[in-house]
Amino acid sequence: MSGMSKRQKRMSAVIVLLIGVGTAAALGFTAFRKNMMYFYTPSDLLAGAAPAGATLQLGGLVEKGSLRREEGLKVAFVMADCEKQLPVSYEGILPDLFREGQGVVATGKIGIDPVSGQRMFVASQILAKHDENYMPPQVAASLKTADGKHSCAPFKSVYKPMTAATDAPRS
Repeated sequence: MSGMSKRQKRMSAVIVLLIGVGTAAALGFTAFRKNMMYFYTPSDLLAGAAPAGATLQLGGLVEKGSLRREEGLKVAFVMADCEKQLPVSYEGILPDLFREGQGVVATGKIGIDPVSGQRMFVASQILAKHDENYMPPQVAASLKTADGKHSCAPFKSVYKPMTAATDAPRS
């Protein structure tokens, strides 16, 4: 490198710097893409829109009467949007605000129910709404029609807002 002029040394340093920045950017974008989770509704998953084996987020409403507590911390319930329903299994402590008839977002993977052989969602994390007026933005957007209004007529028989008279807090 001693036989190089000042200009050649500067150009070499700039080229090495650009290669380093380009490599760092490529690695960063690759890691970001691998860790990105997409949001789906039960209708999307049942239509096959999600990539097989990918970790993703499923959003919808917990169907009334579908929550089953199993051995230990295992629970099973049905998550629905305005059109379709999908069974969900989860092992862990549910959020305090988790209730039937409310919006939730579950993170996990698509699986097969060993008993029925049907598609199901195996959740590793459950996020519940934080008050009676909140619904995750992705869930709210997926439940709207083209005119911007909620159209859950088929689901309204299942979804009933919690009232103080019917749903007292669990002790």
